[in-house]
Amino acid sequence: MTADDLTAVRVEQFLAHPPAKVWRALTEPELIAQWLMPGDFRLEVGHRYTMQARAMPGIGFSGTIQAEVLAFEPERMLRIGWRDVDPSSPNAADWTITWALKPEGRGTRLFLVHEGIDPDNPLQQRARTLMGSGWRSIVTHRLNEVLRALQAR
Repeated sequence: MTADDLTAVRVEQFLAHPPAKVWRALTEPELIAQWLMPGDFRLEVGHRYTMQARAMPGIGFSGTIQAEVLAFEPERMLRIGWRDVDPSSPNAADWTITWALKPEGRGTRLFLVHEGIDPDNPLQQRARTLMGSGWRSIVTHRLNEVLRALQAR
């Protein structure tokens, strides 16, 4: 995330796992539930599902996300739409999360872009700050834990 990009959170991380394994963690519902949130994910453009997180009233987030698979290219890119279920919320989140995978040596360079953040909405800017550190923690710790567990199987 750069100081002058108020509309997105960007995370780039090298993962010491091949793209096929990272792709599994991004697209298999039982694995997604381990590192992100449970939901009825299905790798199908147009598929809609709901995920439940902890509500954060301080940033106007209800805690319930309506998600939709917008696009994907196997082992390369996954794009998901995220909307807060409460459209009257002062946050009124309507975001896009894009995961891009690039093979690098024996691992994968993972790029995450969380965009659509309103630069003029103070609650969304506060959410951007929190999500920036949250996404970094999720990618560097929780996703890596799931990938390491897959290696042991």
